[in-house]
Amino acid sequence: MTGKLLLSTLLLGVAAGASAQMRAEVQFESGNYGTMVSGTVTGDEYFDYVLGAKAGQEMLADLQVSDTNGNGVIYFNILPPGSDGVAIYNGSINGNTARINLPDEGDYTIRVYLMGNDRDTGKTVGYNLDLSIQ
Repeated sequence: MTGKLLLSTLLLGVAAGASAQMRAEVQFESGNYGTMVSGTVTGDEYFDYVLGAKAGQEMLADLQVSDTNGNGVIYFNILPPGSDGVAIYNGSINGNTARINLPDEGDYTIRVYLMGNDRDTGKTVGYNLDLSIQ
């Protein structure tokens, strides 16, 4: 992927012992269509990457584990604009590489999360997420 990412991160409500949601808005510099973002999630946490797109564009997303103190059971979902949690792509079913045509214009959310024993026992998983929209 070429180009730099203009990434502003807003951390929301990180409280000890409680689930935390983290969110970053992803904006590509003019002329660039992709980048890699990296992060970690622990236990019940999830990280939302939000990026705008137009109907008919193609989104590519590929998630890889970079480090873990557990089993590395990490996935992502793609939520369409206005979603109340219903995904148009579910990584735990379809795998950690997605190539989908986007049905609507608006802000899409790529939600990175843990499942299974890693989630239940509060393990931490580091990841790299390649994102592009064409």
